[in-house]
Amino acid sequence: MDIKEHVVSVIDPDEYNDTQNIDIPPMLIDQIIGQEDAVETIKKAAKQRRNVLLIGEPGIGKSMIAKAMAELLPPEDLQDILIYPNVENPNNPLVGVMPAGQGKKIVQNSKEQFKKQESRKNTLTIAIIALIMVIGFITNQFLTAIIAVGIVFFALYQIKPKNQQLAPKLLVNSENKKVAPFIDATGAHAGALLGDVRHDPYQSGGLGTPAHERVESGMIHRANKGVLYIDEIGTMDMKTQQELLTAMQEHKLQITGQSDTSSGAMVRTDAVPCDFVLVASGNLEVLDGMHIALRSRIRGYGYEIFMKDSMEDTPENRKKLSQFVAQEVKNDGRIPHFSKEAVAEIIKEAQRRAGKKDTLTLKLRDLGGLVRAAGDIAIEEGANEVTPDHVFEAKKQARSLEQQIADRYIKQRKEYSVYSNEGSKIGCINGLAVIGNSSGIVLPIAAEAAPSQSKEEGKIIAAGKLGDIAKEAVQNVGAIIKKSIGTDISNYDIHIQFVQSYDGVEGDSASVSMATAIISAIEDIPIDQTMALTGSLSVRGTVLPIGGATYKIEAAAESGIKKVLIPASNVNDVLIDKKYVDQIEIVPVHTLTDVLEHALVGPKKEAFIKSLKEKEEQRQ
Repeated sequence: MDIKEHVVSVIDPDEYNDTQNIDIPPMLIDQIIGQEDAVETIKKAAKQRRNVLLIGEPGIGKSMIAKAMAELLPPEDLQDILIYPNVENPNNPLVGVMPAGQGKKIVQNSKEQFKKQESRKNTLTIAIIALIMVIGFITNQFLTAIIAVGIVFFALYQIKPKNQQLAPKLLVNSENKKVAPFIDATGAHAGALLGDVRHDPYQSGGLGTPAHERVESGMIHRANKGVLYIDEIGTMDMKTQQELLTAMQEHKLQITGQSDTSSGAMVRTDAVPCDFVLVASGNLEVLDGMHIALRSRIRGYGYEIFMKDSMEDTPENRKKLSQFVAQEVKNDGRIPHFSKEAVAEIIKEAQRRAGKKDTLTLKLRDLGGLVRAAGDIAIEEGANEVTPDHVFEAKKQARSLEQQIADRYIKQRKEYSVYSNEGSKIGCINGLAVIGNSSGIVLPIAAEAAPSQSKEEGKIIAAGKLGDIAKEAVQNVGAIIKKSIGTDISNYDIHIQFVQSYDGVEGDSASVSMATAIISAIEDIPIDQTMALTGSLSVRGTVLPIGGATYKIEAAAESGIKKVLIPASNVNDVLIDKKYVDQIEIVPVHTLTDVLEHALVGPKKEAFIKSLKEKEEQRQ
């Protein structure tokens, strides 16, 4: 296969010179890229004030959608919330609700009244002291007069006036807010989320801080009439989720101290409004940790949305990615604009990261990191705009942690000869794997066949940290080999080693490699070590598609491998960097026989392959 045929060029549909000429929509909802279905649902949810559960991979815009929803809610309904002291029961502060902007005025009026009272008190104090001194002068009782002045001063200034204690506290201030509140409560503990009452170590003898002054609003209260966003909601404590459900149902929740050992636990306010729209999010695994009733509430009175991680590669969607680059430049505010050609390179990277033919990735957070890294490099060089060269350099410098680990793996395995990229060996093969969904590594696999020690049947023994799917793939290999080459491996104990696979092996994309290594060991036919391969294997011997083909091929090239076998159905998914084009040959394969024909070498190969093809013809 000619790799150059599959290095897709980006034809930019726009007539712009750089991202400065790209219009950015003013509304956040119109800046969301590739999630059209989710956007339409969010618009309906905002109109009807419905709760929403967003499920999808990290970095695809879940928090951005939640924030955009806040812009769609009517800001004219916003409220101020005040906490008043309760004269009859100080540990049960009262709640006042009023239109936005009124709360601050009430608190200011209370303070002004207190100042007037203080002024009158000062005038009265001076008059009383003057009277006492005059009486002392007339009666010649100066010592008694001085003591009387001290008593008056203590009474008027050391005991906190009752009027001061009656001043309300502004708990939630919505003054001058142009949009409904958006509160990100991801990872918040119970006190921050539900509200709390501070402990007062000096609360004794009436000299401590009044209970209503120690009340602190929770995020649910600050999100009143707006959006409360919680990512990875399944990691939240079940008790907290239950309290959250109560707040959602009642649209109000009392505030009390969250620590049982604090004096704040004695205080419980009246119910405080928290009429928010909940937007919860996470990946599919987060559903296991969600409170059943909480999810039922969202599903029954709102929407569940499964978000996309890729979109079709069309001129219209490339135009949207151009807009995304312009948005990232504007939002960052510290990097120069991108040239048309630099935007094209970002779109190429979106193709690569999608990992599927004719698609563009929607994991835009990671792609935004590449945009900012390229912008930083342009600034270091004093460039007025970002060019393709800056993007190429950013790809080298702004490597993910997984890419750095993969590079170190490759270097170390080269140094210690963990795998071989030349010659031929029996039972040894260079498999390929992906770590972190974006970085490939060479995964050496060794197989050894020995006569079975059991009279009943042989065993396949795999050494390495294998996931469930990988274990199932190992078990399936025996049936596949028996069907393909006609050898009953129950006469053998097959030992398979995933060499130095410390991070484990997940999935079944190594099943083709395992089968080839085992057949090599059984038939005593060497495997070409200048080759690597990847692919899942069906029980009928068909090579099935796998993920991460591009990253696996690039890892093979970095490791000095000259040829890679991949499933034929993955051919259009390959979008390797230009520097690898002339370094490696890519061979598409359909069946296990195709694999063995390319992988095996030596004098026994031709007769063995001929025998395989004859058996295939007989089966057909």
